[in-house]
Amino acid sequence: MRVEVRDNNIDQALRVLKKKMQREGVFREMKARSFFEKPSEKRVREKQAAISRARKVARKQLQREGLLPGPKKKLPERGAAPARP
Repeated sequence: MRVEVRDNNIDQALRVLKKKMQREGVFREMKARSFFEKPSEKRVREKQAAISRARKVARKQLQREGLLPGPKKKLPERGAAPARP
């Protein structure tokens, strides 16, 4: 992973680095590895994650077919400029 520092702005470079690490899942993996996880707990966690992914895929499919309402659209904030088409 590489982050460029522009104009000696370390704070901005750190923010960019943290965002990249968050996106890559580094923090999640560090937290998972900080304590030993029993194999049975790992199986349960992975199975729950698989069920969650399957539900998400099914929900998206139903939304595409029009059987479920789509996600709510965010309204623009009050002082914000109007969105351009």
